[in-house]
Amino acid sequence: MQAVLDHIVLNVENVELELSFYCGVVGLASERLEDYEAGAVLFPSVRLNGDTVIDLAPPEMWGGVKGEERGPANLDHFCLCVDKGEWAELENRLQAAGTKLEAGPLTLWGAHGDATAYYYRDPEGNRVEFRYYEAPQGS
Repeated sequence: MQAVLDHIVLNVENVELELSFYCGVVGLASERLEDYEAGAVLFPSVRLNGDTVIDLAPPEMWGGVKGEERGPANLDHFCLCVDKGEWAELENRLQAAGTKLEAGPLTLWGAHGDATAYYYRDPEGNRVEFRYYEAPQGS
């Protein structure tokens, strides 16, 4: 069996700050933002590709009692793969936004073999791996 990742959900304190990072710095497109701002949907998303989105869940959606402290994170990191030709521009945007490089460059194995990888934290501390493969990859 093979599967395609449909979405991940990040619990976020500040939806606007996360949208600014993923849309403005990383360069992804928002989804359902106008509906979220109008109160018609509970959360906005950012689109990775035709198959995958990241949902940005505000505190009201975290489950449990509102205001209850979140438990330990179950997610160590997630990885966004870009074409090698796009890496320098993304790195420039990350640096211009003051996003601190946590680790890299590293050679790490992934879905398409060895890749060059870098680790950053988004504004709310989620660990994001950005990587590229030497040869262009399919979607």
